[in-house]
Amino acid sequence: MKTFLFAVVLLTALSACKGDETVRAYGGADHVWTLKELGGATFPAKATLTFPKAGEIAGEGPCNRYFGALKTPYPWFDAGPIGSTRVACPEMTAETAFLAALESATLSEVAGDTLVLSNTEGLVMVFKSSD
Repeated sequence: MKTFLFAVVLLTALSACKGDETVRAYGGADHVWTLKELGGATFPAKATLTFPKAGEIAGEGPCNRYFGALKTPYPWFDAGPIGSTRVACPEMTAETAFLAALESATLSEVAGDTLVLSNTEGLVMVFKSSD
């Protein structure tokens, strides 16, 4: 029993040492991702996504800066809760849709300069990097 317990503790410790396992470590870092499509339609405003540190997301919506935690290993995506500044602007409807979609995304895929966030309910968010 002691051997089994030691093995569990050792595996837990080793997995903690691995570092970042989020989309950031699999091509998401060092880019500013700009949302191009949401739900199959061109997104009508500017919105960005970055991965500034392991376990974090941040960016700018059409009206406000936002930030949040990223809790799952790649290719899974679980961002939230998302906090933001509180400035009103004419693009509030677009911003609300963007942040709601970001919180409901459950999968991520990075391929070159494209990042796709999606979920099993049909959500698709297509981001492009200009970096």
